[in-house]
Amino acid sequence: MLNVSSHVQSPPQEAPGIVDVEQAEAALVEHYPRLVRLAYLVLPPSLGRNRRVLTAHALTQRALPRSRRSADEADLPVQRGRKGDRQDGPGYAYVRQRVVRTALEAGQPLRRAALPKRSQLPPLLPQVWGLRLFPRSGGADELALDQRLSALSGPARAAYVLRGLERLPDADVRGVLTAAGVDDPRAALTEADGVEAAYALLASPEFDPCSLQARPTDLMRRRQHMKAAGVALAAALVCGALLGLPGDGWAPDGAAAPAYAQNPAGQAALDPEQLTKVGASEWKRSARTDFSVWPARGELVDDKALLRRALAVWARPGETVQVSATPGTAAGAPPGPAQLLFAGEVDAARVVLLHDGLRIVRYAEPKDGTSGAALDFARVDGANTGESGAVIVNRVDGNVRYLTAPWVRKAAVRDLVKGTSGAATALRVNRSGVTAPFVSPAQASSCTSWNTLELRDNSGTRRLSSDLGELVPAHLTAGRPQNPREATVADWSATACSLSAARSHGVRAVNAWAYARQLLPEANGLAQWVCTRADTWRGGGSRILAQFRPPGSAAAAVAAKAEDSAACGGREPVVLAGVRWKSRAGTWYLLGGGSKEVASVTPSGGTKVPGNTLAAPVERGARTGLTGQLADGTKVSTLR
Repeated sequence: MLNVSSHVQSPPQEAPGIVDVEQAEAALVEHYPRLVRLAYLVLPPSLGRNRRVLTAHALTQRALPRSRRSADEADLPVQRGRKGDRQDGPGYAYVRQRVVRTALEAGQPLRRAALPKRSQLPPLLPQVWGLRLFPRSGGADELALDQRLSALSGPARAAYVLRGLERLPDADVRGVLTAAGVDDPRAALTEADGVEAAYALLASPEFDPCSLQARPTDLMRRRQHMKAAGVALAAALVCGALLGLPGDGWAPDGAAAPAYAQNPAGQAALDPEQLTKVGASEWKRSARTDFSVWPARGELVDDKALLRRALAVWARPGETVQVSATPGTAAGAPPGPAQLLFAGEVDAARVVLLHDGLRIVRYAEPKDGTSGAALDFARVDGANTGESGAVIVNRVDGNVRYLTAPWVRKAAVRDLVKGTSGAATALRVNRSGVTAPFVSPAQASSCTSWNTLELRDNSGTRRLSSDLGELVPAHLTAGRPQNPREATVADWSATACSLSAARSHGVRAVNAWAYARQLLPEANGLAQWVCTRADTWRGGGSRILAQFRPPGSAAAAVAAKAEDSAACGGREPVVLAGVRWKSRAGTWYLLGGGSKEVASVTPSGGTKVPGNTLAAPVERGARTGLTGQLADGTKVSTLR
């Protein structure tokens, strides 16, 4: 991009004050993602996410001048930005002005007495046939902000975005809005003041039309249209041939086209009467304790209209539906009639939870309509008792509510960071099994606390689960990976914050294993080595952290990490990690800790030390590594 300011003389061949096409092109290429995001945010959400994406790209690509000298710099508002921000030249200011103007025009209603403007019509290009494109779904904060922005007028929405995304002061925002044809920019700024200034969320993937997800359009309807088009084409060809024959060519009782044969299983999956509703006490007689024996609960389990909407959206989600799925989870239509787990009102939403044997599906819509409907998928195949104890039924303002299993007798909240010094807070559960809300750590930016759900079943067993941003919380366990046990708060108090590394990753269970203890040199006390392994529902994609906890420290430090590895797991319960550590006397050491299978540890360039721990003096800042050896001579490298 060419930056032009008052103290830089323009090239002699260009008249001063003119933004030429080269400047605009350079600005468009350099800042294309930023400009498309701006257009997407200013466009009215009523267009639907797919059309907003395509329209945002179309408006941005049409923002260039039509001729070499089509923009007068004097007509552009000054773009100062906030202190410390990059100064953008007139080329960018011109392109941004065009984007804002056309995005505001696209949101204006069509009038009978006036010809529609080009920006008010669906874009001719770009077009994608057979797919719906939309940005990746964000969290509850992004969804709430999108809903608040949708309630604003177009100018107010533009004012909010120019403030937050472009970081323009109000004087410059008024200038941009005035140049875009807004009659009362001050009123737009006043209206934008009514929305909380959550400007950091504007940079979320929720509002990024350049990083997209793709889903098929209505496949059933598309097939019907294709068949109808084929029949119409065949009929036209036959009629044309008959018209070309001598004599009477038309027959009043010609053969009718066969009706479209719909899939019976697909039709049954959309019928609320076909939903499986397990009895309230069936779980007591079953040999299984998983989602398949959960009874249907909630005050709306007989609301056929709500259930029909939920099944229809599951089969064919519209463009305005927020769809999310945990990694490795198919987001397709139900293969047949599903099992109903819950249907009821939770906070300000109507929620339906369904189970098809492989997935938990959550449908939610506002109480006052269906415009903000959401559809979430989570894989749960093979869930055991500990992994099917609860499902998240709603998130609001950083709080979370769970629907608990029928065998749960008591629920409580435990803060892992406080450890054994913090008492459990009893959690009220209504007769439908829905808990009272409590603060979730899934979206917290810091780790001053980590609330987990503690469930006590009818046998007295206590289990801990942690919300990691998905429908099904992760089951927390502890001990050797070949035979893990139910975790306690003490098992996780030092490593609770490491759970943030497993957020939104499709995690099934996380195990904490204190695999080694080490006496530190110079009588500095006893340290602990802990490995945490997060396993996913899809099998692959595990996340492993080796952590070192020196004596007197409340939290452990990450020493090594790996992804998609068998280390520290039931198949390969071997782990080795190293860390540089400074003693109280100021001496630096290379420390190593391995599981009990490690027979010796060798530092790079050093001698082999028997045992599964190592403490070797090193220079401060020295780069060195470790290798281990098992009793059978097998070499072991550090976790990576």
